[in-house]
Amino acid sequence: MNKLNYSLLFVFFVSFTFAQGVKSNFSEMDLDRESTTVQNKLSLKDSIRSVFRVYKESLLIDSLWRKELYNSDLFDEMYAEVTSLDTLEEQVILEELPTELLKKRLKLLNAKTPFVVEYNEALESVIKTYLKNRRKSLQRLINLSDFYFPMFEQELDKHNLPLELKYLAIVESALNPRARSRVGATGLWQFMFPTGKMFGMDVSSYVDERSDPLRSTKAACKYLSSLFTVFKDWDLALAAYNSGPGNVSKAIRRSGGETNYWRIRHNLPRETAGYVPAFLATMYIFEYAEELGFNTNKMKKPYFETDTIHIKQTLTFQQISEILDLPVEELKFLNPSYKLDVIPFIEGKNYTLRLPVDVLGTFVSNEDLVYAYIDAESKSTETTLPQNISQNHQVTYRVRNGDFLGKIARDHGVTVNSIKQWNSLKSNTLKIGQRLSLFPSPSNASPTTTAVSQNNTTTHSTKEYTVKSGDTLWSIAQKFPGVSMENLKKWNGISGNVLKPGMKIKILKG
Repeated sequence: MNKLNYSLLFVFFVSFTFAQGVKSNFSEMDLDRESTTVQNKLSLKDSIRSVFRVYKESLLIDSLWRKELYNSDLFDEMYAEVTSLDTLEEQVILEELPTELLKKRLKLLNAKTPFVVEYNEALESVIKTYLKNRRKSLQRLINLSDFYFPMFEQELDKHNLPLELKYLAIVESALNPRARSRVGATGLWQFMFPTGKMFGMDVSSYVDERSDPLRSTKAACKYLSSLFTVFKDWDLALAAYNSGPGNVSKAIRRSGGETNYWRIRHNLPRETAGYVPAFLATMYIFEYAEELGFNTNKMKKPYFETDTIHIKQTLTFQQISEILDLPVEELKFLNPSYKLDVIPFIEGKNYTLRLPVDVLGTFVSNEDLVYAYIDAESKSTETTLPQNISQNHQVTYRVRNGDFLGKIARDHGVTVNSIKQWNSLKSNTLKIGQRLSLFPSPSNASPTTTAVSQNNTTTHSTKEYTVKSGDTLWSIAQKFPGVSMENLKKWNGISGNVLKPGMKIKILKG
């Protein structure tokens, strides 16, 4: 028996012996776990973590690889490139990529793909601009692609689709499963809310399944397949994926029935005009990555080296991190569809936890111990989790002069944090004209919600109070009968008690 077999046997023996011992201890415990002492709880935690440390070495991920996995700042850069036509008009000359060499490579690429990869000056401009201005971010995307591409290729193959469609996720999201565009498209494949619902992806206060890599990839394959069935051309199918089949059909009619993307491009929306060139440029760079000087060494953790387990009670990423000794950032990366870093347990739903396969087996073997510790932890901290709200109705709100997050949250019966999470806002700063995706719940909506969502204007059911020097939430509440400090906090999205002179406070009348 080799060393590996001895090691596995030893791990099994330790885990089995430890589990039997703890099982016996639990059978002797009082069923009322509220009497569990802090010392016992910490001992239980240490015991559980000792089991997982056996696999600690196999769970280590190279620090540079971890940095690439958790990076999320490439989406804005890619989005800006695709939505701007400037890069299509500017000629960038690179000595290391002569035009004749580019033409030769594009011809070879065209021969092995169903996409029309023909040389033109606009495509050359995009390719050379990417190579000049985005080399560092392209290298990071090449690194990150090693995690997702094997899964993409398997699903594309199942649906008999061109494997080159995997590059579409680069253009759509820069491989960020939590990416969110200015119009609310979300996930690796950037599904809008209605389209996501059409393909069975639910959204709630806890979960956005558009951010689930595997589920969204399956949906993208179905959607792309249906678009190709309609247009019989992959360039047009890509354009329809970006702007909708209606816009592509309209562009074909306006172009006199032309069905060549490059001939109808001037009649497509601005963003879509740069979309297919960005896809073709990305395909070229990835296919010729080594020749272009990029490092294509394979990374350590492809998507298929992870697996899922159905959870049996509500878990938070923090609890899982403490028990498994895994960084919360890694749990977020592997489970991006959970918006609040909480995996809810809801009857009729099968929510799962994705983990590296190494630790998953140990988690399953010690599942009862894990839940026992979490029970004790939850009861001692009495953590209150937000109510799960099904978001079957989306409202797009356009920011107006004088708006701020607290006001918008109050008018729609939601929280400031929810608005920031739904729209991937990193601060409280808003711009006039900015569009926000909101998911109001009827049970939480304020009296002004309906009027605001319909008219997008402030109604006369509120009064504005300007904070003066010496004012406090309590003193302001005393000025308005029936108004409490908690009302003021809720209506204005205030988390603390600090007020500044000149600050505008909204008061609900009646």
